[in-house]
Amino acid sequence: MNGAYRGAVDWKKDVRDFLVSRRARVTPARAGLPDVGGERRVPGLRREEVATLAGVSTDYYTRLERGNIAGASDGVLDAIARALQLDDAERAHLFDLARARARRPRHSARHVRPSVRRILDAMDVPAMVQNAAQDVVAANALGRALYAPHFEAGPRPNIARFIFLDPRAREFYVDWELARHTCAAMLRRDLGRDPANADLAALVGELSARSGTFARDWARHNMHIHRTGTKAFRHPGVGLLEVDFDVFELPGDDNLIMVTYSAAPGSPAADALALLALDSPAAADIA
Repeated sequence: MNGAYRGAVDWKKDVRDFLVSRRARVTPARAGLPDVGGERRVPGLRREEVATLAGVSTDYYTRLERGNIAGASDGVLDAIARALQLDDAERAHLFDLARARARRPRHSARHVRPSVRRILDAMDVPAMVQNAAQDVVAANALGRALYAPHFEAGPRPNIARFIFLDPRAREFYVDWELARHTCAAMLRRDLGRDPANADLAALVGELSARSGTFARDWARHNMHIHRTGTKAFRHPGVGLLEVDFDVFELPGDDNLIMVTYSAAPGSPAADALALLALDSPAAADIA
């Protein structure tokens, strides 16, 4: 496995910790296994119980849990995912761990195509483009206005660094704990999908060293697929507002996503966004 990823997480340890943490979540009763009595030394399922549920030998599952997962078939991985009751994000992460291959380290995209820039500027809702390392690589004027504290933090905003390292994040995000848990879970999933991404691996290493909170969240081994939902902010200019967000992958671009924010017409949040639009700075490329 490439050195950049090992710098952030030991690969075999990552596999082991993920499977152990998911196994600890599932009780025998939840898995439909009979209660045979006696004291259990581990929370959740034993290895042999996972093996039984997955239809593999205990020795084979033990080897997988120790990190030797690269040769596991799709059928075995699916069976383990069912036995551990993994959700869609966790199942995808299990496959990512098993299918990762050594590749040359590469870097996240830092710019958008001119056509994407034009689309951003033509939108009348806040919109930003982010790479897998959570750098904001482009934003329209309303996007800059909505995320003003992030842009004040530096010329190239990074969502994860702001959430975990900037004290203003606790004020800006109404539910900062949810924001940080989601952020760590997104990074965990994205690094599993793209272990050769040197920028992403370096970010995880940096946050692990600089933030005990991030290190604890990272150790949870939770995954999150960021698609749509609601976010609440305490904006320094317009106060409390709750907006809907939607995430769009950009075809033809390397792991770039566009995130848009909107509010129902006539809602307090829509009024707040209208106020932001009046004072929005001119859009500009992010250096």
